[in-house]
Amino acid sequence: MSKVLVFGHKNPDTDSITSAIVYAYLKEQLGAEVEAVRLGEVNNETKYVLEKFGFEAPRLVSNVAEEAKEVILVDHNERQQSADGIENVKISEVIDHHRIANFETADPLYYRAEPVGCTATILNKIFKEKNVEIPSNIAGLMLSAIISDTLLFKSPTCTEEDVQAGKELAEIAGVNAEEYGLAMLKAGADLSDKSLEDLLTLDAKEFTFGTVKSVVAQVNAVDVNDVLGRKEELVSLLNKNVEEKGLNLFFFFVTDILNNDSVAIVAGSSAEDAAKAFGKELVEHQFDLPGVVSRKKQVVPVLTDALS
Repeated sequence: MSKVLVFGHKNPDTDSITSAIVYAYLKEQLGAEVEAVRLGEVNNETKYVLEKFGFEAPRLVSNVAEEAKEVILVDHNERQQSADGIENVKISEVIDHHRIANFETADPLYYRAEPVGCTATILNKIFKEKNVEIPSNIAGLMLSAIISDTLLFKSPTCTEEDVQAGKELAEIAGVNAEEYGLAMLKAGADLSDKSLEDLLTLDAKEFTFGTVKSVVAQVNAVDVNDVLGRKEELVSLLNKNVEEKGLNLFFFFVTDILNNDSVAIVAGSSAEDAAKAFGKELVEHQFDLPGVVSRKKQVVPVLTDALS
């Protein structure tokens, strides 16, 4: 029970998994006893990254209160996105790049939140501040996280700080960011082995917009028709999730990583309102989102303003 656990959000993406590994490494170099763990299954993109740079996936943990007394959160802060048992442990640190919501602690803590595209960009700064050298394989993980979160530096969430960090880390990792990044994104967008149930949970986060209880889920694809071709079954699953989880909205969007557009499939009592928030008409649970690729910057803020 002495180790401090480091982890990202449920339904972890590449940033969430790699930032836990990277920050645990940094804390160990500074003399702390920590362990990187995960709160869900590793997706195809992250598997590609871990294999490329020679890492095993962190251990899966279900209830953190059964494992530790103290934890560090990376890539999230909202409690509904965090671990089971989070209310029964001490949160000593948070390293994040998202909005701050539904979060409070009993004790002071180290909280680092910056408006950048990726947690790894913040971690890159902390390595420098602590004068700790970044090994090539750790740099590879950090670069991968930035590429993932910024869609190879094309997302509106991407800042100049992310671009600069990506250049630095690519040099340390010894890879060409563009070539490696495209291969990595395509690996993550290969949906051939995924069921629709898998797709709904690959990258899903819970949000509360006023009184509207929601799940906003995103999946990347090379061809959105790989998903839209199964729309009837998909809508049925969305409705099932809405009923079972007591949701007002399940907002699922598929992002075309080559053309940087998305298509939304939505269900729930607030589905019409969600479409109107984007100036769209809901037709058979669906509407287009041209130019939209970011949940954090282009979807959640719109839903927050319209539904809260």
